[in-house]
Amino acid sequence: MIIYRILFLETHPMWIYGLPKGFEKLGHKVKICATDQHAARTIRRFKPDLIFIMGWTPSNSTPEKQRLIAQLVQKSKAPLIYWSTEDPGYTDVFSLPLIRRTRPAFVFSIHRPTVQRFKKQAIPAAHLDFGCDPDTHRRLKRTKKYRGNAALVANGYSKLYREKPKHYRFKSVRRLVNPFLAKGLKVDIYGRDWNKMKKFFKTSVPVKQIHGYLPYKEAVKVYNSVDFVIGPQNAEDRLTQRTYEILASGGLLITDDTPEVRRWFRPGKDLLVSSSERETRNLIAKYFRSPQKREQIKGNAVKAAAQYSYKKRAAYILGVLTRKGII
Repeated sequence: MIIYRILFLETHPMWIYGLPKGFEKLGHKVKICATDQHAARTIRRFKPDLIFIMGWTPSNSTPEKQRLIAQLVQKSKAPLIYWSTEDPGYTDVFSLPLIRRTRPAFVFSIHRPTVQRFKKQAIPAAHLDFGCDPDTHRRLKRTKKYRGNAALVANGYSKLYREKPKHYRFKSVRRLVNPFLAKGLKVDIYGRDWNKMKKFFKTSVPVKQIHGYLPYKEAVKVYNSVDFVIGPQNAEDRLTQRTYEILASGGLLITDDTPEVRRWFRPGKDLLVSSSERETRNLIAKYFRSPQKREQIKGNAVKAAAQYSYKKRAAYILGVLTRKGII
């Protein structure tokens, strides 16, 4: 087996505990590095065979950072691979400008139709969905401070709500959360901006249950400490990153009934799905007082998520890049 030296120009916890871990578990040498004045020295010493950038993060968010990435890659002579995780909502305002500035050798996108759009613009591309790392997201004992009936770990996106109040995401959150609140169950909400959206739900959420930003590695403790984990989707044709992470953690995920959810997971076996507030109410009634049923689904969830580990995603990436002659 060829051992590759793979550099990630990324330091955010949301990303470094994912795909980089997958390459490490395949036996490759992996290094993470900030996009700053020290990156050139790191690249000279490490001599990467591949350089990765991902998402929309502080490491690549500005034109200046993107131009620096282009300079670093040009000097290193290693192929640049971009994993575009903000498609299709921000393809025009972020993904394409970044691609034009950094000129990656290959692009992966979480959104299949955007892959076709990239190809039409002569951008080599393929689909790559999110995944999970079983060492990061795993079953744990309940943590006392996170115990509750249900939890939502997701940002509120108050700005997007003002601009697009009918966005699928907001419909999703309401249909999943409102029934829990109406029933008087304890729902803890973690994430930015929820304090700016006090009239968003039919029933107000007690201030003490709105917690603000949750550090990335704390989320797994929440998933393991509540009866239900509420996981909204952003659209019907793709899955959120947290979908995989909640399942890998053994959380009882209640999410939207979409074709994409059903494509990869089994409703009623690996997770719970709802397409209306009424369905959510029925699911609560069925599973709230049935810890044995909940536990069975949680066990299935871990096994289901394991099929989509970042180790397998990394192997897929290398296969694509080999077939394309990039490595």
